[in-house]
Amino acid sequence: MTDTLALGLPVPRSRAGLPERVTIWEVGPRDGLQAEATSLSVGDRVDLIRRLAAAGASVIEAGSFVRADRVPQMAGSGEVLSALGDVGVRLPVLTPNLRGLDDAVAAGAREVAVFLSATERFSLANLGASKADAERAAEAVVRAALEQGIRVRGYVSMVFGDPWEGPVAHEATVEVSERMLEWGVAEVSLGDTIGVGTPGAVTDVVAAHRDRGIPVDLLALHMHDTYGQALANVYAGLEAGVRIFDSAVAGTGGCPFAKSATGNLATEDLLWMLDGLGIEHGMDLSAIADTGNWLSVQLGKATTSRVARALASGKEAR
Repeated sequence: MTDTLALGLPVPRSRAGLPERVTIWEVGPRDGLQAEATSLSVGDRVDLIRRLAAAGASVIEAGSFVRADRVPQMAGSGEVLSALGDVGVRLPVLTPNLRGLDDAVAAGAREVAVFLSATERFSLANLGASKADAERAAEAVVRAALEQGIRVRGYVSMVFGDPWEGPVAHEATVEVSERMLEWGVAEVSLGDTIGVGTPGAVTDVVAAHRDRGIPVDLLALHMHDTYGQALANVYAGLEAGVRIFDSAVAGTGGCPFAKSATGNLATEDLLWMLDGLGIEHGMDLSAIADTGNWLSVQLGKATTSRVARALASGKEAR
């Protein structure tokens, strides 16, 4: 046991009732970078994605086809996607409208994502449209993508709380999830956009979906760590049967249109917990930590991952 910990590896202790394997949806190159003060070049973003793929990430959100004046960190997403070619992993991109979808397809996208909000105020802030108008736009994107054989993921933002509207009823989230699944999205990622969720709320919102006939294997969790609850919330999701989790290398990001949102759950921290539970995920913790350290240097800021910091301290001590 001592040798294992000395190498920076947790001791696996499995728990009955948890899944044997999960999928990690790495959002660092998109949701992570979009809220950072420093914008990386196209070359650095391509390098980041290649590093993540080499470290075992099987799904990497590669960019966002949005207006550069709204999210300048995502400018050149088409160049990023085109430069990557076939790296052997899934490279979904965000396409909030039909123009974005057309540009993404031209750049080689074979998988896209759309966003909706569970609340009216955040829909206006994030998408610049009412919930009803945003839903019409998203449906058009989903249907056009599916006609071209492109897989679509749906995101629901503000699932656990909204800085303007306060607590969010689970029914509001389920209604949005149902609508997107009816359009044909492959899965729905439930987002704790400002990081106010707690394990009980995670359990309840998954149960609310199940009670409306939505299988848990169509749900993913996207947790932010504003109040230090992200890993606890993931564990609650594991207990509820969720098998898809979003995270960002080095804990980068937040939401540029929700100012109280801090970084995403760090992929390094998620991997440490999953390794400790004996849950397979296909990624190399040490390589991901190295990638996170490299990214932090490019961004000119310290990593927020506690695991990455501990591993670095352990290496220095040795």
